[in-house]
Amino acid sequence: MMRYLLRRLAHAFFLIIGVSVLTFLFTTLAPGNYFDEMRLNPQIAPETLAALRAQYQLDQPLAIRYASWVNSVLHGEIGFSFAYNSPVAPLLLVRAKNTLLLTLTATVVAWAIALPLGVWSAERLGRLPDRVISWSTAVLLVIPDLALALGLLVLALRTGWFPAGGMASVDFKSLSSLNRIRDLARHMTLPVVALVLSTLPILVRHVRAAVADVLHAPFLLAAEGHGIPPRTLLYRYALPAAANPLVSLFGFSIGALLSGSLLIEVVMSWPGLGPFLLEAILARDIYVVIGGVLFSTIFLAAGNFLADVLLYWVDPRIRTESASR
Repeated sequence: MMRYLLRRLAHAFFLIIGVSVLTFLFTTLAPGNYFDEMRLNPQIAPETLAALRAQYQLDQPLAIRYASWVNSVLHGEIGFSFAYNSPVAPLLLVRAKNTLLLTLTATVVAWAIALPLGVWSAERLGRLPDRVISWSTAVLLVIPDLALALGLLVLALRTGWFPAGGMASVDFKSLSSLNRIRDLARHMTLPVVALVLSTLPILVRHVRAAVADVLHAPFLLAAEGHGIPPRTLLYRYALPAAANPLVSLFGFSIGALLSGSLLIEVVMSWPGLGPFLLEAILARDIYVVIGGVLFSTIFLAAGNFLADVLLYWVDPRIRTESASR
């Protein structure tokens, strides 16, 4: 098992390195930089701008700048923010925790709904309940994530049932611990619902297809011929047999939810990586942009690594193949 895990960790490491190189290359080669707008200010001398560019190594070759950035990553800084005059890592950590909280909550809720719903649909394949679920997921698939988020915001504004943005109320610090949890839950409801609705159709369809394929497998037909009850066949034999593609889908769903959460955070004013990255892109604060992409890649790699570990646990073929190497 250790060899398998080390190999998957190596893949994740090289993925992060590759993404960092490409992000650094594309970001730094884009036209303009943070100090370009300062040229329009007659109170700032050209010598001052040249000194600032030299201070932040913007006048150095690309390879030297990347090496300097890697050195800052090794020291836990992940570059330096021009706009905030601060290392990037502390700025990103606070917002990354908020994004992670939102993404993990949406992942748990989406799978808690998709798994039983997909199994239930596969069990009634071709009948009216299955067709209703298929039509419902098809409708959700064609609705853009932005439209879902805006629709939920309109609902919040019209009804007043939920906060229309942010992560906490103004008097959050004065609340008791239980009321703080309630306040956070109320603010999380709309972003989580938007994320769940955006990813639920894909999850339900994949669960339905995986379980439906297994239900027609020869070993299940033979077990059914021996008089094993349908519920036992479904949950003890069919679902574990369908776990392989579903575990692989789990890692993909984390990446999909993470990318979707960046848009939802901007629309619903959730203080995560999304609004911070948008602000950095508009300000051309390149090291914040690179750090944000790096954090997102780490989250994605961690999700895929978790899926690989679960796949190793549920699939004996992988364990046998890993042991034979």
